[in-house]
Amino acid sequence: MAKLKMTAAVVSQEQLAEGIYDLRLQADEIASQAAAGQFVSVYSKDGSRLLPRPISLCGIDKESGQLRLVYRVAGAGTEEFSALKAGDTVDILGPLGNGFPLLEGKKAFLIGGGIGIPPMLQLAKELSSLNGSEMVQSVIGYRDSQQFLKDEFEAYGPVYTATEDGSRGTKGNVLDAIREHALTADVIYACGPTPMLRALKTYAAEHDIQCWISLEEKMACGVGACLACVCQSKEKDEHSQVHNKRICKDGPVFLADEIEL
Repeated sequence: MAKLKMTAAVVSQEQLAEGIYDLRLQADEIASQAAAGQFVSVYSKDGSRLLPRPISLCGIDKESGQLRLVYRVAGAGTEEFSALKAGDTVDILGPLGNGFPLLEGKKAFLIGGGIGIPPMLQLAKELSSLNGSEMVQSVIGYRDSQQFLKDEFEAYGPVYTATEDGSRGTKGNVLDAIREHALTADVIYACGPTPMLRALKTYAAEHDIQCWISLEEKMACGVGACLACVCQSKEKDEHSQVHNKRICKDGPVFLADEIEL
């Protein structure tokens, strides 16, 4: 699949919650190739910030040629992006990385935590279309009552939430929500902070469930050349000849058994 660097037009942008923004871009060529679980690199117009910011794809509309990026402001680069408005332009590179495998006939947990929630929405849409909404269970973890995107997940199957402060849903984490509602599944798809992914990997092994995880990591080149974003793997990487995987190139989606967390 070809990677394309292009100038995308901003269709719209709105704030969903404190520090969380919803950016829609017109990027026909990239949208036509993109898959759930992939990401794009977004470039700053500030020449002093040379490295782009990787942002996962929350939505892909191949018909309209639009991409949806839901991101958290976490520094100067994303602060700049939050000021974008309809009619502005921004340079992006993508689609990057691999996507989630769409497994037919499998009842799934789609688990998102924090800013790992957005990429699960496109996956929920695609799996619901493939297997039916009764086979898609979204389990989403938030810090507090600002449950961005929750209502949109409900279009694709049942949704269960957990909040750290107990303000909404289950008090605790996503595994607490799974246990509280006695949920079961054949496969886990997950994206979020490392402690959550580590716990899910253990849970999956204990229950003999296939588990696919998308890793969040600071990236530099975004195309696998610089080795700035690596994780430990069981097998040697062909590029570096050591036990690691390049998250931007080999991932960000991995079978949980393949990597160390």
